[in-house]
Amino acid sequence: MDSIKSFKGYGKVDAIEDQEFRRKTRKRIIIIAVSVVVLLTLIIAAVVGVSIHKTNNDDGNEATSPSSSSSTLANSIKAVCSVTHYPNSCFSSLSSLETKAATTSNKAADPEELFKLSMEAAVNELSKLSTLPNKLIAKTNNVRDKAALLDCQSLYQEAIDQLNTSISSMQSDGNGKLLTASKIDDMKTWLSASLTDLQTCLDGLEETNSTSLEEVRKAMQSSTELTSNSLAIVSKIINLLQDFDLPIHRRLRKLLEFGIEFPEWVGPTDRKLLQQEDTTTKPNVTVAKDGTGNFKTITEAVASIPKKSASRFLIYVKQGVYEENVILDKKKWNVMMYGDGKTKTIVSGNLSFVGGTPTFATATFVVVGKGFIAKDIGIRNTAGAQNHQAVALRSGSDLSVFYRCSFDGFQDTLYAHSNRQFYRDCDITGTIDFIFGNAAVVFQKCNILPRQPMANQFNTITAQGKTDQNQNTGISIQRCNILPLDNVTASTYLGRPWKNYSTTVIMQSEIAAVVDSTGWTPWIPNTLPPSTIFYAENQNTGPGSAVDKRVTWEGYKSTITDQQASQFTVNNFIQGSDWLPQTTVTYDASLQ
Repeated sequence: MDSIKSFKGYGKVDAIEDQEFRRKTRKRIIIIAVSVVVLLTLIIAAVVGVSIHKTNNDDGNEATSPSSSSSTLANSIKAVCSVTHYPNSCFSSLSSLETKAATTSNKAADPEELFKLSMEAAVNELSKLSTLPNKLIAKTNNVRDKAALLDCQSLYQEAIDQLNTSISSMQSDGNGKLLTASKIDDMKTWLSASLTDLQTCLDGLEETNSTSLEEVRKAMQSSTELTSNSLAIVSKIINLLQDFDLPIHRRLRKLLEFGIEFPEWVGPTDRKLLQQEDTTTKPNVTVAKDGTGNFKTITEAVASIPKKSASRFLIYVKQGVYEENVILDKKKWNVMMYGDGKTKTIVSGNLSFVGGTPTFATATFVVVGKGFIAKDIGIRNTAGAQNHQAVALRSGSDLSVFYRCSFDGFQDTLYAHSNRQFYRDCDITGTIDFIFGNAAVVFQKCNILPRQPMANQFNTITAQGKTDQNQNTGISIQRCNILPLDNVTASTYLGRPWKNYSTTVIMQSEIAAVVDSTGWTPWIPNTLPPSTIFYAENQNTGPGSAVDKRVTWEGYKSTITDQQASQFTVNNFIQGSDWLPQTTVTYDASLQ
């Protein structure tokens, strides 16, 4: 990213509240049902047509002709593709089924089957990109270009992995269902992350003014469209089919669950680990600079982690400053790393964009493998404001938790890149866009601390990168404290919209006077952001929370209802949030 230049406590629901909630729930179910009927009319018609033909065949009546079967299948494909941003590429990628109509099972017209085929088409197209970075690297002598293209190479593989994981998850649950509400949430997350990976490749090339940018953009167009199509299908059709199938949708049911102490996606074992002030459970390995552990560096400890471990692997990092760049790649699953405190156990690096490293690769600490937990650790990038983009943490770890940690830097401190993330009781310092990325991320009870930037700069706390309206991503800041780290005289804003569908909500937070009365600023000075962004505030307090002088953008809401705000709480926003209880981090599930 460029510099500026270029309460309630938990309680039981009483009878009146419960009755009112049920009334509203019934109303919402009716609305969902009507929406399903309207959206799925074409699809149902097509699928019913296939079923009728099948019934006729089964009953020994008139057989379905290849031409009528092909026509019905084509109609089904058109209906499914009609909800996508790129219907032409969607239909083209699936239309080969028409030639197989005479031999293909009738279930091929099922939206679930078409969805699966759409993902397979996206994987096939993405696989064609695997040799492109190396081919372009051989054509340039620019060191930054080479580094950005290497990032593209790893990002392409990440995108393919996200799609393949989605395809693999479409297995029967034992009751004949390919898809459940939880699986749908998972796949929306993984497909969103796949699109983010592709966009990140382009962002890196644009950042370095690469001569390869347009060639790469053109080569990626088809795979990007097909991935977007799959995301649209699961978001607009498959998800609504699931809503229609359930008497009370899972996320509606969750609104009834008051009184729980921890998020549901953090299970009992991890809960115990995180609740312990002094972790008595023996770690798998210990890191200590003085030689009293298994390793002297965190990097050595990371190398000892088994690949794709289904069980929790514990790394204890003793007090000290560890000057190293740590990477937990996509095969490092279910790792918990804990220290002696966020001011005692410190991981420190100083890579920066000005120093010659693309922003994506500047992070002091990188975690990609799913299920990561960090507790009582500080992560910092000491490159300083003069070196511009310099990331402390980059996380693409799905179902990850950061508890009582600190992230210290200036520009681009915390890169919440992709997937589902939760931060609780953390300290985050920075200047420009110091919380950014395109994850589905919730920050709760954190201290968000803008600091004095360079003379020609101002502060922007957030820069959210949602590029597709169907991505289930955004930044949610709830019950946090936004206050200056030091004597901040520069203009400070809650954020600026990085991409066309940028989504950021700040609610129930204390906002100090350091925040400018306009609240937000555009990405490009003196221009209006797209109307497709969603920026909102709800129930904030403090001298910086007044909304009477806020920006008047079409996509900004100075106030939203509690019901709207509840969609950005842990139980609703971090889709498939059954993972939080396993981590044992205390959290607030709702607005209550």
